[in-house]
Amino acid sequence: MADAEKSRRTGVLLVNLGTPEAPTPAAIRRYLREFLWDPRVVELPRPLWWVILHGVILWTRPSKSARAYRSIWTDKGSPLLVLSMNLARAVQSELAIRTGGEIIVEIAMRYGKPAIREKLEALRNAGADKLLILPLYPQYSSPSTGTVFDAVASVLKDRRYIPDIEFVNEYHDHPGYIRAVAKRIDDFWCDSGKAEYLLFSFHGLPERSRALGDPYYDQCHATAALIASELNLSKNTWQVVFQSRFGPGRWLRPYCIDVLSTLPQQGIRSVDVVCPGFAVDCLETLEEIGIANKEIFTKAGGEQYRLIPALNDSAEHTRFLADLITERLRSENVD
Repeated sequence: MADAEKSRRTGVLLVNLGTPEAPTPAAIRRYLREFLWDPRVVELPRPLWWVILHGVILWTRPSKSARAYRSIWTDKGSPLLVLSMNLARAVQSELAIRTGGEIIVEIAMRYGKPAIREKLEALRNAGADKLLILPLYPQYSSPSTGTVFDAVASVLKDRRYIPDIEFVNEYHDHPGYIRAVAKRIDDFWCDSGKAEYLLFSFHGLPERSRALGDPYYDQCHATAALIASELNLSKNTWQVVFQSRFGPGRWLRPYCIDVLSTLPQQGIRSVDVVCPGFAVDCLETLEEIGIANKEIFTKAGGEQYRLIPALNDSAEHTRFLADLITERLRSENVD
């Protein structure tokens, strides 16, 4: 029995949001068509949303988004995809040292490529009869983590044999994650000095998500408070804000752009922004926070504005994810 257990291989699927294949209107249109049609992402009646999406958004948004993507695109491609793949390779290497190859790691995108279906098939072909699904979203939300579950279930429901499955739905207060983000911030300050004020910026959600039972808002605040405590920050030197608002409705507040517009009027001239909800840097951090929002702050009278990089494929992030994976697998074996 022990030998049989030993021979089992576990497949770990890391999942990130996704990215267009190129910084072009056509590629972005394909990506947005898949992303924005997900009923967890936009919770409107399908007939009404189909008209808005196909009649307005897919004709107007891709050109604007293409300019933003071009400003951050690299020689190797999309930062989100490149950094996610680097992270997956680093986690695989770390786990190989710990387990001798018993755990296989793949990276998939929820929208776009590489697709979840493709990577689940790759894990099956590699002999994995046990799966751990790890969405790279520290804070749970239905439009992010929830839709990864939907996609995985959609693939597995067609299989005759369903493997053992462990699904990590959030890690917003895990001590290893908190320490990793705190160290990222502290290292940045050691190298470049500390600003007067620190903003913790998280991706926004419609305000109604809270009433519907989504824990995202509370988890974002809990994450920020734990990181601030780890760094021994005073209460009047940091704040939680929300970014990436989409559409005219009311979203989680305060909005990042509103806070940046008013801070200089309060005498705060230097600001650092960190985005703990993003596992790797992407359009929303590099372009929105790093470029567009910097312009908002400086136009309002701010003098120094800096984006603190995401955890990306850092050693701290790699070790934390490897720890999280082994903890969850060990816990499942004990149960």
